[in-house]
Parts: sequence; C-alpha cells; structure tokens
Amino acid sequence: MEPVWAWFGYDEPNYTYMKDGKKLLTELAELSPVPVYVRAHSLLVTGDGKPALKWGSTNAYTEDAKGKPVYDWTIVDKIFDTYVERKMKPMAQMGFMPEALSSKPQPYGHDWQPGQPYDKIYTGWRYPPKDYRKWGELIYQWVKHSVKRYGKKEVESWYWELWNEPDSPYWGGTVDDYNKLYDYSVDAVRRALPTAKVGGPHVTGPQGKRGATFLKAFLEHCRSGKNYVTGKTGTPLDFVAFHAKGSPKLVDGHVRMNLGTQLRDISSGFQIVASYPEFSKLPIIIGESDPEGCAACGMQTNPENAYRNGTMYSSYTAAAFARKYELADAHQVNFKGAVSWSFEFEDQPWFYGFRDLATNGVDKPVLNVFRMYGMMRGNRVEVTGNMAYHTMAIRDSSVRRAEPDVNALATRDTASNTAAVMVWNYHDDNVPAAASLVDLTIKGLPAQQVTVTQYRIDENHSNSYAVWLKMGSPKQPTAEQTATLEKAGKLAQFEAPTQVAVTNGTVRLKTDLPRQGISLYTLTW
Repeated sequence: MEPVWAWFGYDEPNYTYMKDGKKLLTELAELSPVPVYVRAHSLLVTGDGKPALKWGSTNAYTEDAKGKPVYDWTIVDKIFDTYVERKMKPMAQMGFMPEALSSKPQPYGHDWQPGQPYDKIYTGWRYPPKDYRKWGELIYQWVKHSVKRYGKKEVESWYWELWNEPDSPYWGGTVDDYNKLYDYSVDAVRRALPTAKVGGPHVTGPQGKRGATFLKAFLEHCRSGKNYVTGKTGTPLDFVAFHAKGSPKLVDGHVRMNLGTQLRDISSGFQIVASYPEFSKLPIIIGESDPEGCAACGMQTNPENAYRNGTMYSSYTAAAFARKYELADAHQVNFKGAVSWSFEFEDQPWFYGFRDLATNGVDKPVLNVFRMYGMMRGNRVEVTGNMAYHTMAIRDSSVRRAEPDVNALATRDTASNTAAVMVWNYHDDNVPAAASLVDLTIKGLPAQQVTVTQYRIDENHSNSYAVWLKMGSPKQPTAEQTATLEKAGKLAQFEAPTQVAVTNGTVRLKTDLPRQGISLYTLTW
C-alpha cells in the first residue's frame, strides 16, 4: 500500500510557520509512518510575507536600480525549515513570477475575499518572465542554496515542480511559453543538483479537453520537442502531475457530492500517461485531489461547500482514496501521491466551512481519516462485499443509487503481525439515512487469537464539529470549550480492545455503521 495519502498542500505559504500552521504540520508528520510531502503556492512571489486568502509571498527575488538580481531566502527558508524540522519533504513549486521578472507585472498584488469574482486573483504573478535566463539563474541559485542549507541527500528526496494549472488563468502565457520555462527550469535545477527530481505540468482535470490537450502537448515536448536551452531533442522528466476535482451541488436543499467527476479526472490522467511508453512508468502525483476546486471559498458564500465541517468530507475521502488505488491498478501506472489541497486558515471564524483539516487549531473529522491511513501498513489485500459500488461504476455515474457505498480498504503487514480494515458508509447525497449493518469476515489469519480495536468517525466519535454545534456554535469558545473541542477532534476508539478467537483462520465482526461513518479495525497477533 503505497502511502499516496501522505501528501498535503495549500495556497497560502506564509501560514506554514504561523501558530496553527505549525501545530497542524506537527500533527500531520506524527500521524504518518513515512515522510509527508507538502506542496504550497507562491514560493517566489514578491511581497512582504503577510498572508492573505489565495495569496502569499517570500520576496525571494528583487532587482537593484541597475537591474541586477537580489536574492533573499529568509522567508523561503522559514517555510522549508518548518517542514524539514518535522522530517517532512517539500514538493518545491517553482512559481509564481517575481514582480521584477514578470512580463506584465501590474497590477501585482490582490485582496480577494470569498464571494468576490475569482478572476480578481489573476494579477502580475501569473505571466512568463521577460528574461528566461534570469529566471533560470533564480532557480539555479534557489536549488544551490537549498543543497548548501539542507544537504544533497535531503534535497535529492524532494520533488521540484514548475507552476500550477498552466492550462488555466494561473498561467498568462501559451503552452509553448510553459514548455520553454520548463526547459530553463530543468536545466537550472540539474546544474545545481544533477540528481534532483523535476516534473510537471500540474494541469487541471484531464477529463476536460483543456487539461488533456495541455498535458499531451507537454509530454510530447518532453519526448520529442526541441529543447529551448540545449537545442537537442527532448527534456528530462522525472514525474508527471495533474489535478482531479469533484463537483458538489445543492439539490433540493441538500449537498450532493460528485465523486465520479473526480475519478474521471484521475482515470483520464492515468490513461494519458500510460499511453506514452517513455513515461508510462514514471511516478504520477495528483497534485490537487479534492471534492471541488476552491479551498478558500467558505460555505457562507458557497453553500454547496457545507459538506466540509462534518462527516461527509471524511466519508467521501475514505471512499475516494480506495478508488484511486484501484484506478492505478486498472491503468497499471506508478501512482505515487495524491495531494489533499486542504490545510488551515489562520485567525478565521470557527468552522467557517473552508476546505481545511483544522479550524483554529482544532482538528476536523476529515483529519482523522488520515490518522486511520497512518495505522494501515504493509500490502493491500482483496476486499469483496455485496454493498460495494464497483470503482468503474462510481467513475462513470458516481454514488447515486438508493443504496450507499458500504465498502472497505484492507492491509496486512507480515513484518509486524498486524492487519487493518477501514470500512465506510458513503453516499453522494448528504441526507439522513439509517445505519447499515456491517458483517465483516476476515480470512487468512495465522493465529489462534487476535486483539481487535475499532476506531470510529461518526456523529458521536472523532467529531469536533458536532460538539461545537452542541455548544451552541460559539464564535469565541472559552479556554475550557477549546480544550473540549481539541479532545473531540482526535481519533476515538469505538470500544475497548477485545480478544477474539480465530476459527479456521477466520474472524467475523459485526457493527452498525451510520451513514457517513467510518470504522477502522486493527488486528494484532
């Protein structure tokens, strides 16, 4: 079971080293048995380092009066230090364009707020450089500085990526401009560290014509295009990245998720990469993999995002990741990671409905899914069930039948004599429904007795949001209330561990699992 879930990202890089940002990063590092990768935008944006929604800056590059480059790694180092101190790994994004290099710099900053037109964010940071050689030198100096600060071995384990969603207004140039910038970037990274891993292009969903066309054009360029720096054929490519998003809507007064839309993006992207023999075995990273597209759009301005605070988000996440594995199996690709574009928003209203993992330092139910994944080791094992939707059926038509998707993901680790089974009860429609009886049979256990522990996420377990609502939704919880909420945000055991006899290698467990509930069973022997 490749830990594809241990990847997270966010728009606002300056939150990294703030109080709640550091707290959440510490928790993410602690829940994972492997180093967690972190992706953030705006690492080269010009500014004073003050965070804002959909904005961040580091002032890494400016120019003096004569146009000579001035490099300042203070804020970039502050961000990467925060990761490395926690044994996390940057997915180092080369972007966006510094003001002094932008071919169309003004206006440069923005003050976008939820509810305002999204186009307001697309300012001077998004354009190609007016001097590609200066851009290349900036990247060379950054990688060289990173190697000096963190060591060659450490930086070799990072992923260096160019830009974000260049098929969208995030990029103010053409596909050829992007390919040119990629060639200059790869050349610069490799001059500083020949063994570094470099890739792209982080297009939007490849089920759409725009994303697919750009992805194919980029892969063609890397395979057989003329390199803008060397003049030779082709460009190095160490991994391929694209994005995948769902599409919730309000239907008859309730939120209806659309898991199928996200899976179609993933399936299309896998299919495109698999169609290139030269690249079909490269690591694939789904650089943003989420139920929809705007983390900073809260539910007050976007009511379709009301799924984010409670158990709909956690059950969707459980159902989605299992299908990502199965789609990778079906397309026979090297699936390395899926970045949950969800972090935290510093000093914002409690449970505002951002797509985040924690609010004001209190963990939301969705974070506990990742705690469950962190307890699953070894290899995936086969799961069958009579209430499970087939992966391709969800991809093609989502979870829309009357019955929910009651299914599981299971692992066995022979090294530690453990097994784990995650079971969920998911449906796209966020409406009240009866619990489902889960009758779980686990075969092939090589022991006479196992210790079974069940963890649970539902209305009454691992759910800080439900506790906050019961408190009366306080806008400023007291210190005592905050402590209660922090405790409610942790992963809870459903019942005390029990000793269960194994009969002919088999154990049978039963539970009533509420709609949107998730149980993780751990077995040790």
